[in-house]
Amino acid sequence: MTFETLASQGNQTIYGSMAATIGPRVNEIRNEFIKDCFSDFRKTKHRLEYVANVHGIEFINDSKATNINSTWFSLECMNKPIIWIVGGLDKGADFEMLKSLVRKKVKAIIWLGKDTQRLQSAFAELGLPVTHTESLKEAVEIAYYAGKDGDVVLLSPACPSFDLFSDYEERGQEFKRFVDTL
Repeated sequence: MTFETLASQGNQTIYGSMAATIGPRVNEIRNEFIKDCFSDFRKTKHRLEYVANVHGIEFINDSKATNINSTWFSLECMNKPIIWIVGGLDKGADFEMLKSLVRKKVKAIIWLGKDTQRLQSAFAELGLPVTHTESLKEAVEIAYYAGKDGDVVLLSPACPSFDLFSDYEERGQEFKRFVDTL
């Protein structure tokens, strides 16, 4: 697998691939064997999963990002203005580490869920356009109408989904279903 192929799958894939090769190289496993292992690598569903491009707006399903670190990597690897769908069950996470990336890359925030007060107050000082909804369908529609050609709508919640969904997979499937209706 070439570096270009890995790069086309996002920075998190490059980082993960680099980390995954350290152990085998330390143990002197042949490069060809490592390359063969990566050659049939497929991205994980609900982890920076490309859904569609609707009128120039990309929709990315990152429902599996149920914590701050996962969402940080997702935001970090985006190269287009982001309309960020975020939220879920508040587990007391510290959102401070996301602020500089949000300030730099996010153009609008859609708070999704029943328990978003602490999350909202963590980013209020950034002065970004925000909307709150308890409906993923409505979140997708709001994001679509707020977007323009060249934007990306990123569902990367940084929180578990148990306030509205049984798990991140159900949330991701619903996101894809609603995007398909645009």
